[in-house]
Amino acid sequence: MSQSDSRGLLLGALAGAAGVTLAVVWYQSRTRTSTTSSSSGGAASRIVAQELFLTSNDHHAGGTVALAGQREVLDRLGALIQCVSELKEEVRALKTALPLLPDHVRDEMAGGSRRLESRRSTPTRRRRLAGSAAARQEGQSSEEWESEGGYITAMTDSEDDDDDEEEDRRRVEAEEEEEKEEKEKEPDALTALLDRADALHESQEEKGGALGALLEQKEQFWQSYAFMWRLARAYSDAHEKVQDREEKKNMAEAGKKAGEDAIALNPNCAESHQWFAILCGQLSEYDSIQNKIKNGYLFKDHLDRAIELKPTDPLSYYLLGRWCYAVAQCTWIERKIAATLFGEPPNATVQDALHNFLKAEEISPQYSKSNLVFLAKCYKDLGQKQKAKEVCSTASCIENISNEDDEAQKELDTLLPYL
Repeated sequence: MSQSDSRGLLLGALAGAAGVTLAVVWYQSRTRTSTTSSSSGGAASRIVAQELFLTSNDHHAGGTVALAGQREVLDRLGALIQCVSELKEEVRALKTALPLLPDHVRDEMAGGSRRLESRRSTPTRRRRLAGSAAARQEGQSSEEWESEGGYITAMTDSEDDDDDEEEDRRRVEAEEEEEKEEKEKEPDALTALLDRADALHESQEEKGGALGALLEQKEQFWQSYAFMWRLARAYSDAHEKVQDREEKKNMAEAGKKAGEDAIALNPNCAESHQWFAILCGQLSEYDSIQNKIKNGYLFKDHLDRAIELKPTDPLSYYLLGRWCYAVAQCTWIERKIAATLFGEPPNATVQDALHNFLKAEEISPQYSKSNLVFLAKCYKDLGQKQKAKEVCSTASCIENISNEDDEAQKELDTLLPYL
């Protein structure tokens, strides 16, 4: 509002007040000077006073309207100042929040799973809000709408959850399928290592060479039972290669421990039980009589388990035949020692040994030269010399390709003169 407008409002107010004062003074003086005026004169005085009073009221009303307009302008100006102040506060808060934006983004990325759950429930919330709004438009309270639509909401939630679970399941299956395809495209490192170990075991020149390769990867694959039983087998192969007695004992001990670990990882693996039994037999060569007998029991128990798990492996029958033949040849004193230490001595006959050697030949004809030699020994001990000669003849035709074959040839050369 300009200065001239303010001055006009002030003068108008003063003029109105002065008019009222003059009218009152004039009326009082007229009353004091003449109380006997005529009715016409009195009427004229009343008319003049009324006109002056009305004039003063008009000026006073104009001043009141002007003051109300000024008050409205001041109120609007105050509201504008308040808005500007709030805007400054928001700008200051925005400046404070901008440096923290990267941390907030990282937190949001880390909480992906929580956001997923939130997204799952968002459609349901939107439907609930929409239903509440519709209910309000129809004059219903939100409680009434929830009560009436509770069943529908529950059914919708269940359907949404089922759809989300189905979508998650399909996504997981797709990811697993992709991983499977990738594994099929590239050779698995463990599979390649095990294949190499098998090849080295089959090679007479490189037999025992798998031990170093397996030990290099033990830290990575020690939780694989397939790796551990091959490690036990590699120790057994190395035991046959080395010459130093102490070193051979160390190989047998380490191999037995690897076999134990393989069985612990998978008690239903026939090879784990088989090679643990073999290493128990090898270790008995360096133990006391008590430990020899103990390892003999372990040998038998684990071979039985290996045959139960894999009844088509000729090696297990050959080894069990060797055990039965050795027990059948035990002396009376050895049986007494076993009975004293363990309560019940091992029990087996030559006929039991013969049965196992024949089973190995049945599964794999001419399985090994050593198996044929022990088969001939059983026939000889049972008085069946003709069969023993036939078996020896067959064994003589097999070429020596391993140290075990060389040992079997020595046994054969010793056996032939008695036949």
